[in-house]
Amino acid sequence: MSSFDIVSQVDLQEIDNAINNTKKELQGRYDFRNTKTTIELNKKDGAVTLHTEDEMKVRALREMLAVHLAKRKVDPRALEYGEAQPALGSTVKIEIKIHQGVPSDTAREIVRMIKDTKLKVQAAMQDDQVRVSGKKIDDLQAIIKMLRESAIKIPLQFVNMKS
Repeated sequence: MSSFDIVSQVDLQEIDNAINNTKKELQGRYDFRNTKTTIELNKKDGAVTLHTEDEMKVRALREMLAVHLAKRKVDPRALEYGEAQPALGSTVKIEIKIHQGVPSDTAREIVRMIKDTKLKVQAAMQDDQVRVSGKKIDDLQAIIKMLRESAIKIPLQFVNMKS
């Protein structure tokens, strides 16, 4: 019986590298000179925090970070941007959550989509991933193709292909 796992993982080291590159770019930008702007990655919580002085700088900071994340090949769907909130003094704070693993509601949606194909495969939710197994590799490849073309809101990777 052949199988593979559907996961959603982000390399936190690549995000850390993108943040460091953004910090370097901030030092050279004229519009950010003499401002209280910080970017912090909390690997434990899987979150990025941006602090700056106003909404315009928040947008510019988000764009710079997005460019550096794209250069590091981090899928933008892996990040969920929060709303800009007033912080201490006259600064603005924004929280960015990093998605790790397939959430249970998305896993249920994936399992339902797989069952709707009527292919002879089984899908089972396991913690933060979905295992798909079947006798024919062609059926498994059809499932992968269908999921790549779907409108799932998180990035998916297909790992541990066993035949």
